[in-house]
Amino acid sequence: MSKDKNGERIVRVASGQGFWGDWLEAPRRQVEGGDVDYLMLDYLAEVTMSILQKQKERDPKMGYARDFIGAFESVLPAVAKRGVRVIANAGGVNPPACAAAIREVAKKHGVSDAVRIGVVTGDDLLPRLDELIAGGHALAHMETGEPLSTVRDRVLSANAYIGSMPIIEALQQNANVVITGRSTDTALTMAPLRHEFGWASDDWDRLAAGIVAGHTIECGAQCSGGNCLYDWASIPDMANVGYPIVEGHADGSFVIYKHPNTGGRISVPSVTEQLVYEMGDPNSYITPDVIADFTTIHVETAGENRVRLFGIKGRPPTDKLKVSIAYREGFKAVGTLVYSWPQAYDKAQAADRILRERLERLGLKFDHILTEFVGVNATHGPLAGEPHDPPEVQIRIGVRGQDKASVERFTRELAPLVLNGPPSVTGFAGGRPKVEEIVAYWPALIDKTVVQTKVEVLA
Repeated sequence: MSKDKNGERIVRVASGQGFWGDWLEAPRRQVEGGDVDYLMLDYLAEVTMSILQKQKERDPKMGYARDFIGAFESVLPAVAKRGVRVIANAGGVNPPACAAAIREVAKKHGVSDAVRIGVVTGDDLLPRLDELIAGGHALAHMETGEPLSTVRDRVLSANAYIGSMPIIEALQQNANVVITGRSTDTALTMAPLRHEFGWASDDWDRLAAGIVAGHTIECGAQCSGGNCLYDWASIPDMANVGYPIVEGHADGSFVIYKHPNTGGRISVPSVTEQLVYEMGDPNSYITPDVIADFTTIHVETAGENRVRLFGIKGRPPTDKLKVSIAYREGFKAVGTLVYSWPQAYDKAQAADRILRERLERLGLKFDHILTEFVGVNATHGPLAGEPHDPPEVQIRIGVRGQDKASVERFTRELAPLVLNGPPSVTGFAGGRPKVEEIVAYWPALIDKTVVQTKVEVLA
């Protein structure tokens, strides 16, 4: 923690990853580009948990975001020598294994004594599902109302979204690296602010401010110019984009900024675009810690590449936690071909008709067949209107179903169109489409009292 030019205490939380697969250079650039107190790394999405669970099934030592190991190694000098603390939900479905890998990195560099790892567990409900269902927790689908028992035999992963308190517990025990499983994205930023400023558990407005701060930087450079619609062509030096940093104040106000001499742009439009991302009901952004009212957020320019947010209101949370459940839902395969001018769209449509007729004659069983014409209407659908003789069109056709043999046969029916279908085709150098298992998403709610987290600090 440091002070601003007015002598007020501030806490700087830097975003270094917005998802598993984000820019590998970002963590190091964030700790080397200027003073930060915390580095927040967000790796998890709903589908990520099922991927990690399948990896853990193959190897009990896996099940975490392995990119985190390299990211941590790149910032290790800042952690060991400058006191930067790292918070990440990279633990996925196996936080202890992730922590063990981090200990090995610290040992390799001879700084084991300088690294205290806080491991948060308890969010993984997969081993307890049968017990919970038997105990009357239906874990009903939030949209359809169906009980989880209808797909129980196909469940891959089940993780409750936990809030900031377990992370704070680890920080209070002097952990300088905190690894969680399915923490909410926002808690990774809110926890250090709440810890440093000592916000009470019922200080709803400040807690809501911490949630909004976390929401603003949880997607990395998406609020500093990346994926930004407003005046996107004028955003400077995106190859050198700077990731966002929260400059938090004790009263709950905060400033979003980026390091000097980095590209991108932090502005009211870029920050606002991120605020409405996955927002849902603007009056009720529900988290385990607090419900934030996004309609109360005030946003203003506070200097070049600096945006201030303040006036945020919150209210008590619900008595439930959201549970992210993934289950097996059959198989799919997607293939593509490209048809060139003239009459590219007509050729692509003809190829679609021919392929569908052949699949029907074979009597293959699919739940759904979807065809998209990339370059014509794949993005905007009917709103795209009629095409004007495009120079090339990619036909992208996919099938899904419970019968794996039917899906596999589909993959063998696309290639023949190269020679026995419409002319001027290309784009099949990649070979046959790959059959993939479908992982479906099942959102549910569960009583908070059922989920008991555990915090262990490894010195």
